[in-house]
Amino acid sequence: MRSFPGPALAIVDRLRAAAEADPENAIAFQGSPGANSHRAATEARPEALPLPCFSFEDALEAVKDGRAGQAIIPIENSQHGRVADIHFLLPESGLSIVGEYFMPIHHALMGVGKGPYEAAYSHPQALGQSRLFLRKRGIVPLSYADTAGAAAFVSDKGDPTQAAIAPAIAAELYGLEIAETHVEDSPDNMTRFVVLANKPTFLTIPPESSAVTTFIFEVKNIPAALYKAMGGFATNGVNMTKLESYQQGATFSATMFYADIIGAPGDPAVDRALEECAFHSKELRILGTYEQGRPRGQR
Repeated sequence: MRSFPGPALAIVDRLRAAAEADPENAIAFQGSPGANSHRAATEARPEALPLPCFSFEDALEAVKDGRAGQAIIPIENSQHGRVADIHFLLPESGLSIVGEYFMPIHHALMGVGKGPYEAAYSHPQALGQSRLFLRKRGIVPLSYADTAGAAAFVSDKGDPTQAAIAPAIAAELYGLEIAETHVEDSPDNMTRFVVLANKPTFLTIPPESSAVTTFIFEVKNIPAALYKAMGGFATNGVNMTKLESYQQGATFSATMFYADIIGAPGDPAVDRALEECAFHSKELRILGTYEQGRPRGQR
């Protein structure tokens, strides 16, 4: 907790004290107060107590050791893709995905003055989402652990040539001036967050909604293994909305896949598809089944 920049510590301590008094009702997030994950936590779970954590691992660990009942983690962005390392962290955590939340993302450029700036600090995701904006102005992007933490760091540093890219509320929290708003390169910039808990949910899905099931699998190292593993979803009419590959370990002999499908175990079509996928895989593990946050394909 003490890894946060100085201007954020008083707010972190206050939020942590509230969470410690009612840990089951706390929701952990990565970043300093004012970060996009903080906003996502308060919007997705308005009744919960937000608990700031310095890293994704710290947020997941807070749930595992009982300091929080849930955690909310960004998993992918419409503009900049997968959040780094998240596909490794989720399976390793042993936690279950129990919900998802989609949040529009807007960034502001801020500093102790209104520029001109030589460099801007922010989380790598935010820097990637503002890449064209920064290049056009000749501002050097510098990575920081989170967006609001970058704002607190710039405030503490007091260098008028250094800026931060962060949510506008961070300027208010840390006494910075906003030079420009909406500095993200795309106006429809959107991040998908997942909510995690120690135990999976038992779903009662409203008639107008659907379930999403997230799982990982490693196909056998034989020709056409992936084609065969995917065949069950097509023949059973199960919609796969996400499929991403990633390497685990240094052998490069087989690939892990992260997938989302519409539906839940217990549905005969889903069960048949998962059974066929498992038959052609060395490993298949469900990470969670949860209510769909928004229909896929909706803008």
